[in-house]
Amino acid sequence: MGRWTKENQEGYDVWAGETDAVSIRVIPELGSKVISLVNRRSNREWLWRSGKALGNQGFGSSFGASDESGWDEMFPSINECLYPEAPWMGNKIPDHGEVWSSKWQASCTEGELHCRVEGVCLPYSLEKRYSFVSENILRMDYTLTNRSDSPFSFLWAAHPLFRIHEGMRLNVPGELSEIETSYSQDQRLGVFQDKLAWPIIESEQGMLDLRLIESADSKSAEKYYFTGKLELGMAQLSDPATGEAVTLRFPAETVPYLAVWANYGGFGGHYHLAIEPATGRMDDLAHAVLHNEAAVIGAHGTYRWFLEMEITS
Repeated sequence: MGRWTKENQEGYDVWAGETDAVSIRVIPELGSKVISLVNRRSNREWLWRSGKALGNQGFGSSFGASDESGWDEMFPSINECLYPEAPWMGNKIPDHGEVWSSKWQASCTEGELHCRVEGVCLPYSLEKRYSFVSENILRMDYTLTNRSDSPFSFLWAAHPLFRIHEGMRLNVPGELSEIETSYSQDQRLGVFQDKLAWPIIESEQGMLDLRLIESADSKSAEKYYFTGKLELGMAQLSDPATGEAVTLRFPAETVPYLAVWANYGGFGGHYHLAIEPATGRMDDLAHAVLHNEAAVIGAHGTYRWFLEMEITS
């Protein structure tokens, strides 16, 4: 259904996929980063770009030293940490994981874009296959393969930074009623592991509805996870002003957690929001393993999941 072409942008090979309703731009050399996701019917760009040029400082570099833009993959941890289990105990996992700063191999066949990367701190290969299942639904199928004789734990999370404005709305499954703070600038949501009711919280600024996108004047920045495992793998960012929305769907049995990064001008002066389906909780793989909240892949095993992105007008 989709059409794929190869282009060049800012010195990088870019794979461009599109239907009559949606277009996407992917740079395999930059961690299989998605730099553009457009509703072609309204010409709306959903992904946020910083003012920096595209690129990063190479494998294992700081995420803050990169362009910090678009949609990256975070694996096998989000926070920098040491792998906590034998036989790889003490192996360093870089900031935001290792695949976002790695060069992926790419090929295009039969209307699908295939991207692949090999592990460094752990013996694995990670594959991502982009396809269009309808005019307005993009699908990414992930396959993780363990190339060793031992199981290992991991944390994967999508990191799509969305362009936002005040009054947009975050929609999640109705059964979700509690969040746990991973990071909160100025401790508006407390400190690490503090739990609060969702979606209404009380702050020094009064009652806040976390479903509503705030203005950049908020000068806040927060990362939180919903507590417990999901029953339904779904989240949505909608714009009541235009009727447009981007809806994420994923399998709760293999991607059981959901996190939100809401940066309303507080971190780096940036203004964006990320909806982050995840296989583990609280950003740090060592912490997730300790609390039995990390995914595990068996020796010589495979672990599969998908993420669908529906763009509606």
